[in-house]
Amino acid sequence: MLNFDQQLDILVDAALKEDIGDGDHSTLSCIAADAKGKAVLKIKQAGILAGIAIAEKIFRKKEPAASFVAFKKDGDTMEAGEKAFEVTALVHTILECERLVLNCMQRMSGIATLTHQYVEKINGFKTKILDTRKTTPNFRLLEKEAVRIGGGMNHRFGLYDMIMLKDNHIDYCGGIEKAIGMANTYVQTKKPGLQIEVETRNLEDVRKVMALGNIQRIMLDNFSPIQIAEALEIIQGKYETEASGGINLDNIVDYAKTGVDYISIGALIHQAKSLDLSLKAVIIE
Repeated sequence: MLNFDQQLDILVDAALKEDIGDGDHSTLSCIAADAKGKAVLKIKQAGILAGIAIAEKIFRKKEPAASFVAFKKDGDTMEAGEKAFEVTALVHTILECERLVLNCMQRMSGIATLTHQYVEKINGFKTKILDTRKTTPNFRLLEKEAVRIGGGMNHRFGLYDMIMLKDNHIDYCGGIEKAIGMANTYVQTKKPGLQIEVETRNLEDVRKVMALGNIQRIMLDNFSPIQIAEALEIIQGKYETEASGGINLDNIVDYAKTGVDYISIGALIHQAKSLDLSLKAVIIE
């Protein structure tokens, strides 16, 4: 399995190729190839900053000798008018990387900011905030990194690092008992150590799972806080628990009060709004 830096290299290479194509003709047409320049990342909207480390990697990917000075770090609060970093490099490097850096940082900062709001809302409770796989294709790496920067936790990264028996798996398989049994056989024979989570849709499902065992986490999908509390009475801490579905900033405290271990929220990513940042040339007289 590729590590974070290896996956980031692939993402950056593909993104630069997508944007530059056979050449940045705007820059090629009017900027000398050896011209040096400086630019500063200006913050235009308050929130949680995310993507500083990614920006540095993007510039250095294009020009290893580029100078990158960070004034803030990932996870810092930011206010309009502040500066995040300054980069000194070939002008061609700055202009070719500008849009990719801004796209990544604006998107990541929006996700980190929204995640931080959720995390702060339930500060003091044992419950942890999880993201989901409701991400932008080919950008999941950085969206999940932004959740982490904002104080949340990453759920499984893909279909390969955890078995999650959801409603469709259970229905296609022929029932919750059969699905759990077959998943356990699969783990024992093909993927030892792989964890199993099973989605439950009602308290009867919870009771079936408890009778079967051989799982690590129970998802309580679209349960009300009262139903969550009833489910936790049945589970008695034997397995990890995760609430999911219909949970937002207005009702998340009610869910956290139940004592559920995790709350997974797809909105952390798919409802986050990009924050306003800009990269401006610094003209040296």
